Amino acid sequence: MVNAVLAPTLAAEFGLSAGGLGLLSSMYFLSFAVCQLPLGLAMDRFGPRKVNATLLLVAAAGGAWFVHADSAAGAIAARALIGAGVSVALMSSLTAFVLWYPADRLSTMNAVAFSVGMVGAMAVTVPLELLLRVWPWRHAFMLIVAATIAVSLVLWLWVPERTARPRSETFSQQIEDLKKLLTDAAFLRLAVCLGASQFAAVSLQTLWIATWLRDVAGYTPAEVARGLLAVSAAMIVGYLAFGRAADALQRRGRSALPLLAGGVAVSSLCLALLIVGIKSILPWCVFVAAATAVVLGYSIVSRRYPKEMAGRANTAINVFGFIGMFSGQWGIGLVLDLWPQSARGYAPEAYPWALGMTWAVQLAGLAWLWSGRKLLEERATGAPPTTGYGRGLR
Repeated sequence: MVNAVLAPTLAAEFGLSAGGLGLLSSMYFLSFAVCQLPLGLAMDRFGPRKVNATLLLVAAAGGAWFVHADSAAGAIAARALIGAGVSVALMSSLTAFVLWYPADRLSTMNAVAFSVGMVGAMAVTVPLELLLRVWPWRHAFMLIVAATIAVSLVLWLWVPERTARPRSETFSQQIEDLKKLLTDAAFLRLAVCLGASQFAAVSLQTLWIATWLRDVAGYTPAEVARGLLAVSAAMIVGYLAFGRAADALQRRGRSALPLLAGGVAVSSLCLALLIVGIKSILPWCVFVAAATAVVLGYSIVSRRYPKEMAGRANTAINVFGFIGMFSGQWGIGLVLDLWPQSARGYAPEAYPWALGMTWAVQLAGLAWLWSGRKLLEERATGAPPTTGYGRGLR
């Protein structure tokens, strides 16, 4: 999220166009996606604690490089290293929850993890904007580096270990199980919908909502920071509400799929209102809050597969999510570059086209998921999947 507040400074300092700014920010998501499958195997083999603690030191190194970057190429490479370093931060939490908690608490625990992540997003809104009034951005960024190292040490020295990997399981068996997962039609329906929704929601929330508030709504930098704070708070509400609701459905033996689809549909409706010209922070808050429903896909997949596959299942679906985030964030920048810049920033008339592109992708992903709902609901009632895994898709 830090680039949303730093965007004007980074664009000026490194001479970036909208497409260049989008690439700088989205490179995090690309490297994140590339690392998912091998790190999923690593978590199932060595445990989420060790893998995450190690990778966070890589993220800290990337942050230090970003601070000292003197060119756009260096900043982009450093951003990619940060993405690789934090690429299991969330997935290690979701994997640990599968190992530690019963199935009917997974959606709530996942919601807690996503919500805690949004505390970080909130820290780089108003607090960062205030800090940047007295500190250079490079000094402020070193605080994030220091915090990352501290979390790595906590994981190494304090967090207990737990694994579900059978002692007899070989690496080739792990690969074979991963292949079965990736060819499961129900998994692919969920994964593509998640990627399409994140193409819109996260790519906008982590960068382009800030520029929209500046260029279209006419917000000052301080007002942009407050707007982003409201959006982040709305996301926390969304994560917790959908997580609790999904677990309540799970305890009654009902599928969370309609809840997921309904949330994405409401999110898509709010984005349509913004496209047609509404200039308010409220539709943005509802847009991101409703879009959090799509992360129920993680708990649905986790319940479907055995615990010893938790790392692979979570990282596999996350590949689709982060490919969507990368494509959306960079793609929006490329669309904005098709119009000449205004005195304030990017051309206001370019935003409906950029938002329209993300709306179409999000809606297409939802339509594809819902068109296969009969298959998905059959799986939810316990019909055996073609991959050989017998868990219901709930």
